[in-house]
Amino acid sequence: MTNIDISTCHSLLTWMKEQVKKIVIITHSNPDGDALGSSLGLNSVLLNAGYSSAVVFPTDFPPLVPDLNKYSNWVIYERHEKAANQLIREADLLFFLDFNDLKRMGKPAKNLEKLSKKVVLIDHHPQPAIDTPFLFSDTKVSSTAELTYDFVIKMGWEEQLDATGAIALLTGIIADTASFSHNARRPELYSAVAALISKGADQHKIQEALFNTNSEDRLRLLGYALSEKMEVFPEYHAAIIVLTKEELKKYNFKTGDTEGFVNYPLSIKGIIFSSFFLENEEKIKISFRSKGGFAVNEFSAKHFSGGGHLNAAGGESRQPLGEAILKLKALLPEYAEILKKESLQEE
Repeated sequence: MTNIDISTCHSLLTWMKEQVKKIVIITHSNPDGDALGSSLGLNSVLLNAGYSSAVVFPTDFPPLVPDLNKYSNWVIYERHEKAANQLIREADLLFFLDFNDLKRMGKPAKNLEKLSKKVVLIDHHPQPAIDTPFLFSDTKVSSTAELTYDFVIKMGWEEQLDATGAIALLTGIIADTASFSHNARRPELYSAVAALISKGADQHKIQEALFNTNSEDRLRLLGYALSEKMEVFPEYHAAIIVLTKEELKKYNFKTGDTEGFVNYPLSIKGIIFSSFFLENEEKIKISFRSKGGFAVNEFSAKHFSGGGHLNAAGGESRQPLGEAILKLKALLPEYAEILKKESLQEE
């Protein structure tokens, strides 16, 4: 199991029974499979438990969860700002899932800073920056979805977890572990997966939704990124992929199309550190991945205003794209010995 404190759950549950009717779940902007799965899964449980619950997604997202139309009571903030703000204002309780710093929420954060609301934080990223007595954080856990599953069990809501909720939670787990290829060594993870499958989650359907629903444009963009835009630096055991906003437009880019691109260079023998730069109108979004003990969350936090996990992190740059890339390349010699050491351990 996780380190979720059952006494804190009991305290929360008592207060919710007495004071809470309306709940809003919020996750981070540009939600990935874990953010979507954990939020929709918890929302399904809360609705079944009799609460008036809704999810506010700050920005749009790809349909990573199977049968997305089966999930009710969710809204995208950037499309329906007025309705989303009303839900947040009227909520008795807020759940923050899969992030632990308000800046990851994006635009909704400005309004939330003005409100005095009780918050439940469920997350598996290090160094939470949100102060709440209802903090459920465990960095050892595979995903926020796995942590949410354990939270549901310890809150006594197992009977309210039906197949719809189980599918969403298992989607989050499979997405954040890249189908159990990383951060998936804990035996407890597989106990949670087995329980979700017994509740009706179909892992094959989830795999199809996550990994086998490519558009022709996305596959062509991937091919272009790997054949034309990937730079490999064997002397530093590193690789970089860069896509400009013009290139994205050429391939009819849609939200989520570049999900997972950063992982491909790590399949090259000897490559330990992979970076992916994505240009948009406001900033450069950067994804980092690594193998072994090279801590990309520390690298990202130090150099690119980001953070995340040991082997998977994100960052950003407000510099022009060319300058941001030059900055990363200039940093590689500084980490050459560490990356060389990690590569030797991988052999």
